[in-house]
Amino acid sequence: MTSSLYTPAHFAAPDREAMLALIERYDFGILFVADGDDMQASHLPFMLDRSRGENGTLLAHVARANPIWKLLETRPALAVFQGEHGYVSPRWYETQPAVPTWNYAAVHAKGPARLVHEPAELKALVDRLSRVYEDPAQWSVASQPDRFIDGLARGIVGIEIEIADLRGKFKFSQNRPAADRANVLAALEGSSRHGDHALAAEMRKVLKA
Repeated sequence: MTSSLYTPAHFAAPDREAMLALIERYDFGILFVADGDDMQASHLPFMLDRSRGENGTLLAHVARANPIWKLLETRPALAVFQGEHGYVSPRWYETQPAVPTWNYAAVHAKGPARLVHEPAELKALVDRLSRVYEDPAQWSVASQPDRFIDGLARGIVGIEIEIADLRGKFKFSQNRPAADRANVLAALEGSSRHGDHALAAEMRKVLKA
């Protein structure tokens, strides 16, 4: 099973841990499934269960009315996660001539999907997903009326994707000379654009700058 993520060697993710950490931090991803000559996609919050499989297993659910789950019965799933990103001006480089570019981090996770239909298992899945963001003392599946939760379970399909192929691209100016990288970091850290400071912080981790 291969991935379509184009990744020159110098932009490859530092390691498996960096890719899993990005999934956990930016867990609102996009699920893609091939549909003949077309493609179906859904935007979903995912939970990564690191204890299941070599690269972990992604947990999510979709509305039963969403046709994408039927495609997963016979086709592999691709989940895409995007981390920090931002514009890089050629004006920041000492090495000239140069062109604009975009720095970013992204991870593609691909694998076979297991569909969850059984009501008790669905309720447990929803409860587990909600606990990522909710204090169970404030809200939980168990605290809700049974009739309400039963109706919820009938209206969704759970998805478990054991990650068979994990690819990451961390494009953080690794192909530029040291002076150019330093200038990019300084410009991003001095920027007022949303996300630039966070991008610089992630770049420093990877570049060890």
